Formats: sequence, structure tokens, C-alpha cells
Amino acid sequence: MPAYLEELTIRLGTGIGELPEVLRDKHAAYMRAAQQADGGFAGREGGSDLYYTGFALRSLSILGELHGDVAERAAEFLKGRLAGQELIIDFLSLVYGAMLLEAAAGIDVFAHAAENWRDAVADALEKLRREDGGYAKGEEGMASSTYHTFLVLLCRQLIERPLPFPERIVEFILSQQAEEGGFREIRASKRAGTNPTAAAIGTLRILDALNDKIRESTLDFLVEMQMDDGGLRANTRIPFSDLLSTFTGSLTLIDLDALNEIDISDARRYAESMAQATGGFRGAELDPADDVEYSFYGLGCLALLREQ
Repeated sequence: MPAYLEELTIRLGTGIGELPEVLRDKHAAYMRAAQQADGGFAGREGGSDLYYTGFALRSLSILGELHGDVAERAAEFLKGRLAGQELIIDFLSLVYGAMLLEAAAGIDVFAHAAENWRDAVADALEKLRREDGGYAKGEEGMASSTYHTFLVLLCRQLIERPLPFPERIVEFILSQQAEEGGFREIRASKRAGTNPTAAAIGTLRILDALNDKIRESTLDFLVEMQMDDGGLRANTRIPFSDLLSTFTGSLTLIDLDALNEIDISDARRYAESMAQATGGFRGAELDPADDVEYSFYGLGCLALLREQ
């Protein structure tokens, strides 16, 4: 079975390939123009970093445009970060970006890395494990995080190092389920959120631990997240939709074989309304600017919610 992120990239690439060429070209041009002089990609402030570079490379990959000079320059940026001490989310961006470059452009970012780098990474990830079976954001973190537990699982898939004691992960994720049906990010959270719910369901799916009871309660929660404008919100306290929640919520509904539980056409129109005329996407109605992260979510929504 392909790793979760590899499977998702194939799914999104297939969907994007069915969209009009003029639309694909516009967003590909936006991504190419966002590349910085050092080969990386930046957010709305500051210079290039691994997090935003990862989203840009994923976007270029599903658009079929991760090759040539763009790929070579991005590879040099990633190589320059191999010796750094990165947060798990940045390391995932580094590893997955490198694998995308190897698959799409034949560039091996890890060609000169130590032979045991995968084992070293696996050992470092275990330093984030906590007594409840989950993983914290960093070594100093006390609380296990639903999202970062999911990231550790994804990292281990990519480096081909199986997760030790996966049953403990399942126990932790199930302990994060809220009364309203979704999942919390940390145990102290008062309510469930769309994005930790997506991470929880992704984790349970990978570990083959989904059941009908979880499926039904999750559906009830996610359906409630769709707003009148068609998008999905982050949680019950947030009064507006955003592209991240619309993407992760839609993806989770697809994984649960229940996308038709929401109004798909309304969700698609919401995603389309966030697109900028010159390419790229805003994150929400009140968000005045675009960036490569939300542009990935926008492209992902168009791929998942395209007209059947």
C-alpha cells in the first residue's frame, strides 16, 4: 500500500489533471513566481522556509510542473537544510519534498546523507513520545498532540521505519474524541476541530482502526462544520469558513466514503471564490492576501470537489 502522502498526491494529481488547462497554467505560473532566489519558498513574511517550500513543491507536483530549473533550485535549498535541527512539521516538509523531487525530476536530495539517516530520524522522533502513547510537538512539550502524532506516523511511513507500538497510538487518538463527535488537538482542548479530526481519522485509517461508530459520529460533526457559503469552518466557535478546513474536512469525508453528506457544489464554489485572478488562493473571505500554503489547499479543494 502506498504511503498516505503518496496516495494523496496521486489522488490530487488525478483530479487536477481533469481541470481546464488554462486554470492549471495560471496556478502553476503563480507557484513558479513565488520561488525565492535561494530556491525555497516563503510565507507572507520572512524568507524561505521548509514549511512553505513543502506546500509549493506539493502544488507543483500535482500540477505536473515539478521539473527543470524550478526543481533543481528547490533541491539545492533542501540540501542546504539537511544538517539543521528542524521541528517535526519542517522535517516532514523536507523529507516529502525530497521524495517528490526524486519522483518527478530524478533528483536525489539525500544522495550524500549518512547511510543511517533514516534510523537517526526514527530515534529522534521517539523522543517526542509521551506516556499516553501520543507524540508532542517538541522535546520540551508535555502534552501529546493529535496533529503531531499524525505527522510522526507520516514521517515514519516516508522513511520506511514502522511505528513501534501502534496500538498505543490508537488508544491515544480514541482518547481525543469529543462528545460532539470530532477530535480534539490536545487533551485540554474544550472542543473538537475540523483539522485535528482530519488528523485523527487519517491516523486511524493508516492503522486500520476505523469502525462504524467512529465513522458515524465523525460524519455528524463534519456536516455541522459546513457554512452557508459552502466552505467548512475550523470548529463550532468559528463563525466563518476557511480553505484549510474545507480541504481537510472534504478529504476526511472522502476517506469515510461520505463526501455527499455535504453540499459538494457549494463547497466547490466556495473554493473557487477564494482563487485570485492572477493565480493563487486566499485562505478565507476576510483574508486579503494569498500564499503558497493556502494555494495548495485551494488546488486540493478543486481536485477533490470537481464536477463528477
